[in-house]
Amino acid sequence: MSRIAIIVLLAVPSLAHAQAEPVSFLNEVVPLLTRLGCNQGACHGKLAGQNGFRLSLRGYAPEWDHDWLTREYTGRRINNAVPEASLLLRKPLGEAPHEGGKLLAIGSREHRTLLEWIRQGTPGPKKGEAEVRELRLSPGSRVLGIGQEQQLQVTARFSDGHERDVTWLCQFFSNDSNAAAVTPAGLVKMVRPGETAIRASFLGQVAVVVLTAPYDQQVKAEWYAGRNNVIDDHVFKKLHDLRIPPSEACDDATFIRRVYLDTIGVLPTPAEIRAFVADRAADKRGRLVDRLLDRPEFVDFWALQLGDLLQNRKESDHDVRGTKGVRDLHEWLRRQVKDNRPWDQTARDLLTVQGATTEQPGVGYFVVTVGEQRDAHQSEVVASVAQTFLGTRIGCARCHNHPSEKYTQDDYYHFAGFFSRIRMERKDPKQGATVLAVSASDPNQNKNPVGVLQPRTHKFLKPQPLDRSQPDIKPGDDPRRQLVRWMTEPGNPHFAGAMVNRLWAHFFNVGLVEPVDDIRASNPPSNPELWKALVAEFVKSQFDRKHMIRLMVNSRAYQLASETKPGNDKERRFYSHYYARRLPAEVFLDAVSQATGVPERFDGYPVGIRAVQVPDPTVKSHFLSIFGRSERITPCACERNNDVTLPQLLHLQGGSTLPDKIRSGDGRLAALMNKKLSDRELAEELSLATFSRLPRPQELAALDEILAQNAGGNRDEVYLDYFWALLNAREFAFNH
Repeated sequence: MSRIAIIVLLAVPSLAHAQAEPVSFLNEVVPLLTRLGCNQGACHGKLAGQNGFRLSLRGYAPEWDHDWLTREYTGRRINNAVPEASLLLRKPLGEAPHEGGKLLAIGSREHRTLLEWIRQGTPGPKKGEAEVRELRLSPGSRVLGIGQEQQLQVTARFSDGHERDVTWLCQFFSNDSNAAAVTPAGLVKMVRPGETAIRASFLGQVAVVVLTAPYDQQVKAEWYAGRNNVIDDHVFKKLHDLRIPPSEACDDATFIRRVYLDTIGVLPTPAEIRAFVADRAADKRGRLVDRLLDRPEFVDFWALQLGDLLQNRKESDHDVRGTKGVRDLHEWLRRQVKDNRPWDQTARDLLTVQGATTEQPGVGYFVVTVGEQRDAHQSEVVASVAQTFLGTRIGCARCHNHPSEKYTQDDYYHFAGFFSRIRMERKDPKQGATVLAVSASDPNQNKNPVGVLQPRTHKFLKPQPLDRSQPDIKPGDDPRRQLVRWMTEPGNPHFAGAMVNRLWAHFFNVGLVEPVDDIRASNPPSNPELWKALVAEFVKSQFDRKHMIRLMVNSRAYQLASETKPGNDKERRFYSHYYARRLPAEVFLDAVSQATGVPERFDGYPVGIRAVQVPDPTVKSHFLSIFGRSERITPCACERNNDVTLPQLLHLQGGSTLPDKIRSGDGRLAALMNKKLSDRELAEELSLATFSRLPRPQELAALDEILAQNAGGNRDEVYLDYFWALLNAREFAFNH
């Protein structure tokens, strides 16, 4: 048979092909390209494409994809005469050079689908075609043994009500591949003890299943018996289910130091430590917590946290507020903390503010997040509000659909519509303050309609929350009020959950959801039942942050020792022990100043002001810079870096900060030396001032040995070195 005859026979569709079901470009071809990795950022899904071929990232713009596949370069990728010879097939089959390698096997379901689509004339997206609305992953969450496998099945429900198995078109991911590995076909294998979420993704929809493998170790029921409040019920149940033993309770000296640093950002004084340890009352820890919540340092410390969260900084040289505006907003935040304003009221006042910065400090939030953009909805305020108040990262959906959640580009611009009426009127410093104004709509003349234009589809999108409900915005209304109303409804878990998770991460050092501001269905909390209980408690308390702080630090879980035991030494997600962490930059500097008795000096501020009290994150301080203070450029929790770095160690051990403070004639050491204390008394005072505990016998023995070797020498120099060593110890630099 001639070559021409073979080609003709291949090109003539068989009766089976002619009767095949139509292949959906939207619901089959696009997800297939996603599963094969063709439209990922590392391949053809990046902005410039690759090797002359581009696709929208993960198929967020199917109409573009169809044009690029079938019409770009005169349609060279599709061979309508001989579909089998199409480059779209030959490259992934390995029959033509392809940097992505071989992705298809001849005769596979994926190959047959693409071939049939080409044979049918490469139909594109159809108007009114059924779209996926929900995914169901089965079997549900379950317990597996180490090495055990489980095949997952994904069912999609479409807008017309029909359902079908889309397992073969899904992408599968493991949130912790060290605990459980999953194949592209959805076969999961438990690798080691622990718990992780497996998620399936199909056309922007996500389904999640949690798989657990308990540790193979003996446990004792009494380990999980004690409780202080509802937190302990859920923490210790999870530990019991995973067969992870909790650590013992921390001692009183450890607790007072821990709760002081975590709650008010200062060290307890030696006198406070001695009194607390000597107190024999059973309720002394609870009473201590109540006192801390009423101290002025609590206001200073939590105003700093809110300043980080709300990006309180001088925006740029065009920010006519200057440092005064930063200080004004800081004072407003201090009042919120001092008055214990419910979080929903603070959010409402801030997000619906209007007027001049000189009269309404909250306008500064929009000065920073709107930046130089004329229209607020084109600025960072959209993503900032979602991340700050809902713990949801939607910034990526500004350009393409969210990579691991259901949020689309349309969802982003619907959300942006809530800010479509605000205008920032920036004035020259000589003309007055920046003013946030809300323009009124005119429904008769259709001037300034409520909503924004989607840049890709050019559709006008009205304001719509992320749950896609339809708010009723009247003519002349400020859409932001509807946004806040939706956000703060008791039934909206994201608003309450975002603050609960931040508070939990602050006190327990690891969020129930990590990253702390990335709450989504595909990133479930490590303890879902605890999450639900805390969110419900926050709502029930009418968004009282002080109530939640009291609940957390009074729990037995918070009061566990940081020392581990066999069986929990590698655990970092379920709170079997307190996770030690380096002190935040401002707290660390204040601790050094407090321990040495020598305050830090900040340009433009009175002597004696603590680093925690400084409102401006740009104030000059080498110490704060290298120890990772937040620059407040974004609302991301990652702005603050508590990692230990080499420059930090070099600064502590070789810099002038510690020696200058230790040697100061106005400092603690000089005052103690003037009191003519004994060696034991002096060692105790210095240990209490730094470690918040009395020195251990081996530490005293080492000090005595050094003093003996230096007999007849300069005793002051010994204690200068001793104090320097205490301040350089990890026990001082970390909360534990």
